[in-house]
Amino acid sequence: MYQVGDLIIYSGEGVCRVEEIGTPKISGVDPQRVYYTLSPVYREGKIFIPVDTEVFMRPILTREEALELIRAIPSIQANACVERNLRTLTEFYQSLLHSHTCEDLVHLIKSAYEKQQNVLAKGKKPGQVDERFMKRAEDILHGELAIALGIPKEEVPDYIRRSVEENT
Repeated sequence: MYQVGDLIIYSGEGVCRVEEIGTPKISGVDPQRVYYTLSPVYREGKIFIPVDTEVFMRPILTREEALELIRAIPSIQANACVERNLRTLTEFYQSLLHSHTCEDLVHLIKSAYEKQQNVLAKGKKPGQVDERFMKRAEDILHGELAIALGIPKEEVPDYIRRSVEENT
């Protein structure tokens, strides 16, 4: 069970802070259940989720885990999905997002980026599905790394770039 003040990854939302634990005083909740009240770190709002939910939650990476992930980025392989069927392509990207691992987010980003570069080299426009999933993966990954490293979210891409260059 998480504690008030803990920073966690909540499903597809990204980084959230546990604000309260208890039964919220709002309509529509089961008064017999205990809930987490979560505040997303990078947007306004509140999320009320039962403590015993099956929706994915995990603690954010530690600083050491974040640094280890960044060191591993060059070895995480891109596997661009060249599938033209939008449903299959969407399922491929969703499976990576729904694993909720940072390694799979890096895999998704690198795969979509590689595909975009190949398409641009042919003088074509990148696909919207690829762009949408890459942006979502970057948003989730950069948000978590920013908190773990104690830097602003917008500085994460440059931090990763510099770290990878220094280690290669």
